[in-house]
Amino acid sequence: MRILITGVAGFLGSHLADRFLAEGHSVIGMDNLITGNIRNIAHLAGRDDFLFIKHDVTNYIYIDGPLDAVLHFASPASPIDYLRYPIQTLKVGALGTHNALGVAMKKDARFLLASTSEVYGDPLEHPQKETYVGHVDAIGPRGVYDEAKRFAEAMTMAYHRAHQVDTRIVRIFNTYGPRMRLDDGRVVPNFIGQALRGEQLTVYGDGTQTRSFCYVSDLIEGIYRLLMTDFHDPVNLGNPTEMNIIEFARLVNQLTQNPAGITFQEQARIAGDPQQRQPDITRARQLLGWEPRVSLPEGLEMTIRYFRKLV
Repeated sequence: MRILITGVAGFLGSHLADRFLAEGHSVIGMDNLITGNIRNIAHLAGRDDFLFIKHDVTNYIYIDGPLDAVLHFASPASPIDYLRYPIQTLKVGALGTHNALGVAMKKDARFLLASTSEVYGDPLEHPQKETYVGHVDAIGPRGVYDEAKRFAEAMTMAYHRAHQVDTRIVRIFNTYGPRMRLDDGRVVPNFIGQALRGEQLTVYGDGTQTRSFCYVSDLIEGIYRLLMTDFHDPVNLGNPTEMNIIEFARLVNQLTQNPAGITFQEQARIAGDPQQRQPDITRARQLLGWEPRVSLPEGLEMTIRYFRKLV
């Protein structure tokens, strides 16, 4: 297969490129590098089966030759990024998705949209099933990301229904691993960075808010399997094992042998910030035969080894 991956220099996009190349496919990677890092794909330079194009997908996308699949992963993904780039986040969810779908339709290629658990907002259903329609504040600060992804899903299904584009939608829950940015503001790099510097881990609020963490190789496996199906409705991919932030902080300190402990800090909650996040992965289990394999301690050990080189 000849595959276009938008956002290829990002955390997930670069791992996707590695996986498809390892399977013998050729990859065209596209990124404007607003939040992606060229270092994430530097090891692919010079390969005959990989081509990088620096391009903003909110502008018209031109690809010479055939395409078998388009994977749309271009978007700021962490709160620190989409709060810094609110307009760009909305544009890549709307115009970028429109352009990526247009390429897929023109090339008669299958299309996979990277959506997010954030489409559920601050959920009133727990755990979250794909049938849950969400609890989202459209005009709050997080709305630029949540609604961009909700619109992208609507656009994807519209192209499927109106133009018979062969689409897939993956709703990605918290994922971690090598190639995350140390400064991206999410809890995994925040805690690991503090621990490796011998600092106290900063827990906001009382630490009872929960998250579930999926290691990147598990997520990539699920995405690969989803692309190879003919299923068009959204599919949750994430780790259903839930833990609160205090437990997670203690585990990071234990694995890094950081004696500094934990400090609690009050912070005004960003409107819509979810207090609970846990995927129902029944659909992924039944459809894909998929579930996470990498334990949290094992995945964190591999992630910590990566971050040691950066701190």
